[in-house]
Amino acid sequence: MTETQGFIAGVMLAIALGIYTFWPENGFASQREKTRLEYLLERKEQLYENLRDLNFEYRAGKYPEEDFITQRTLLENETAQLLAEIEHLQQA
Repeated sequence: MTETQGFIAGVMLAIALGIYTFWPENGFASQREKTRLEYLLERKEQLYENLRDLNFEYRAGKYPEEDFITQRTLLENETAQLLAEIEHLQQA
């Protein structure tokens, strides 16, 4: 391969990469928006995971009992509100 051919190949590669990167209808850019119910269901899973983690850390001795009770109460209240909203949206 001559020097000119290598230069042309490099320019073509740079152009191809530029087109791929900046093409307006890139598949990565198009994301569908979540409904409120989908968001709440994901949040419910996060809250359940947080409760499991909190219980595990408490049993491992990382949380004093007062902090554990406070955190657990906050998470349980938020979960209850979330479940009520999910139920309301599913009935509608």
